[in-house]
Amino acid sequence: RDAETASIAVQAALTGHLVLSTLHTNGSVSAISRLVDMKIEPFLLSSSLLAVLAQRLVRRLCLKCRKPKEAEAKESVAVGEALLPVGTPIFEAVGCEACHRSGYRGRIPIFELMRVDEWLHTAITERKSEVEMLAHLREHGFRTLREDGVRRIIEGLSSVDEVLRAT
Repeated sequence: RDAETASIAVQAALTGHLVLSTLHTNGSVSAISRLVDMKIEPFLLSSSLLAVLAQRLVRRLCLKCRKPKEAEAKESVAVGEALLPVGTPIFEAVGCEACHRSGYRGRIPIFELMRVDEWLHTAITERKSEVEMLAHLREHGFRTLREDGVRRIIEGLSSVDEVLRAT
């Protein structure tokens, strides 16, 4: 969370230790920029980084009272029309005794996993942009937090409002 701690973590990773840490960023790709901003040399970061996992918790729709519906135009546009076309079957929160009238019961994670491959090792060292890195990741099946959230919407486990709040 600060430059000194980040430097210690990188040095530990370079000496063969498995280092797991937290960092507040908008997503997995932006973690690289954040670490470089913390004065971690890109060649050291490239040598020590295996993967970055971004996660958020979204409220789980109450399975006892959720109500089926179709995605409306405003929801489709807000989330991304390609991800959630108008008319896609989804659910909305209602509220019952089981969920204390909130429409939600518990939380579920949405994820974004960036595995650092050879191309990304080079890209980090060469200070390529987040846009270039994201394009490479997308070519290899990368799913963003928003995309994973939409998966949870379509599965009927969370709502459009929740995914928009978290992403």
